[in-house]
Amino acid sequence: MRQYRYTVIIEPAEEGGYVVHVPALNGIVTQGDTVAEAEAMAVDLIKGYIETLQKKGLPVPE
Repeated sequence: MRQYRYTVIIEPAEEGGYVVHVPALNGIVTQGDTVAEAEAMAVDLIKGYIETLQKKGLPVPE
């Protein structure tokens, strides 16, 4: 299985918790109540996004 590395940006959300942006993947966004939860949500989101691209036969951004 190929591994990918992406920069994620974690910022405090105005309403509480944290928002995570992944600029290299069309700016996909997720969130979590804590930094650890936000990081875990980002990992799940990235995996799902990559799986969707692969199923559709689209290139996965480096």
